[in-house]
Amino acid sequence: MPKPKTKEAQNQFQFDHYRGKGPVGLGPWSSHSWRDDPKHIGFTLARYKFCAKMLHGKKEVLEIGCGDAFGTPIILESARRIHAVDFEPLIVADARARYRKEGMGPITFSVEDLTVRPVPGSFDAVYSLDVLEHIPQRKESRFMNNIVASLKPDAVCILGTPNKEARRFASKASQEGHVNLKTAQTLRMLLMRYFKNALIFSMNDEIVHTGYYPMAHYLLGMGVGLRALS
Repeated sequence: MPKPKTKEAQNQFQFDHYRGKGPVGLGPWSSHSWRDDPKHIGFTLARYKFCAKMLHGKKEVLEIGCGDAFGTPIILESARRIHAVDFEPLIVADARARYRKEGMGPITFSVEDLTVRPVPGSFDAVYSLDVLEHIPQRKESRFMNNIVASLKPDAVCILGTPNKEARRFASKASQEGHVNLKTAQTLRMLLMRYFKNALIFSMNDEIVHTGYYPMAHYLLGMGVGLRALS
């Protein structure tokens, strides 16, 4: 039986590839987002794209709080290798299995809790999206100390978090789970405790910019170059 043919020849490869490898699995977190609030996937991918642009050419990159690693392939286009960690064993096992099935290249996974211990290794860069706001204030210093313990002296660190000043627009579930929100000022202060330079960007929906911080829904802070910690 002849295989189905697309009307336009340039479309045949995509169709054959789909038939041969099957559909891509989104993972638990991203599947829920697609069903419940699909536009939010666009916002999430835009955050990963920002990180990919900032970390272009980095060799060893650490992702903290990878979740189902839906956006991690965007970073793989810019970095040589990625080690992705999360403290949820089920989500790490799922992500590892999907990446193995897809054969998606130089990425490894492990279960880690940065409020307890650092990740073994020495990394050129780290990024962590939508994690900091879930870290209780009493554990924040330990979390940050464990991050920098795994970094090289000239490393880059990117932290993405909802803006505290936009809290009143958040859902009830978000307000309950976000126990450690930052403003642009407090995010900068946090980064400056550990890095020689701190750059803060505003984000509204999928647009990253340098606009007025109090009107930003989301913040992206970038620390560059480790300070000598006493």
